[in-house]
Amino acid sequence: MRQLTGLHHVTAISATIRQNYAFYSRVLGMRLVKRTVNQDDTSAYHLFYADGAGTPGSDLTFFDWPLPPEHRGTCSIIRTGLRVNGSEALAWWAEHLRTTGVWVGDIVQRDNRLTLDLEDPEGQRLMLVDDGGIGEFVPWQRSPVPVEYQIRGLGPVLLSVPRLELTDAMLRLVLGMQLHHTYVHPDFPEQPVHVYTIGQGGPAAEVHVVAQPNLPIAQAGAGGVHHVAFRVSTFVEHQDWARWLRELRIPNSGIVDRYYFRSIYVREPNGILFELATDEPGFAVDEPTDTLGERLALPPFLESRRAQIEAGLKPLDTD
Repeated sequence: MRQLTGLHHVTAISATIRQNYAFYSRVLGMRLVKRTVNQDDTSAYHLFYADGAGTPGSDLTFFDWPLPPEHRGTCSIIRTGLRVNGSEALAWWAEHLRTTGVWVGDIVQRDNRLTLDLEDPEGQRLMLVDDGGIGEFVPWQRSPVPVEYQIRGLGPVLLSVPRLELTDAMLRLVLGMQLHHTYVHPDFPEQPVHVYTIGQGGPAAEVHVVAQPNLPIAQAGAGGVHHVAFRVSTFVEHQDWARWLRELRIPNSGIVDRYYFRSIYVREPNGILFELATDEPGFAVDEPTDTLGERLALPPFLESRRAQIEAGLKPLDTD
């Protein structure tokens, strides 16, 4: 059966990768579960932050590209959700984040959930969302954040598009999502936000979309999101998705073996890049689980170039 099960990862762009590493591992307390490179641009790190085991659906990842800041606008992913458990956790985060000097909003009720908006030092727009403690999560015992307050995984992603009907068709008719409900977002009350659910739904399996036809088209850059990936359970089901896209004659990358998962890349009609990524085999395919992310990991086809690749990368742990 061809069924997506939730969000797999969100990949964003950082122009200050050491600062990025310090913020996500030390301030947000996420575990760096894979320290590797962009397989299409080996001069750049590709860092994966996640829960304690690198569970699919908990990954927030970054390309290390020295770009100017993103020019915000439509045709883009404008906020990425991260799940935490309960109002007490959100209160802890509000106090914790205000001491770091990053921008943080107020705890508010939005779409019947408590949320807390924040931005990382490069302006990456995030939101902490109360998930009620439901769903997969493996704590990281070495995190500077107490277990009860740790980030549990990805929450809803919020997309801005100029024409809702085009994205709606992609999400529902091609990817099999359900339009569940709408709500009013206080930042743009003139347009309802449409909530699409994946599989069984819930905060780890939602895409929120708002139509903003009067905005300029976003220009990619540091502090912006590159793409969002959705979960496919197995390689066999992934092949079914590839066949389905071929049958519909929708342009796509075909299956790309990323070693830690397999991917299919496809753009929805408003230009936002989607990825269908497998849960298997996972990040422990080439490293022990207890030492994930502590060394540069390269897929086998890049291993012969290790010395050259390492020479071109900046040490992450140097302040």
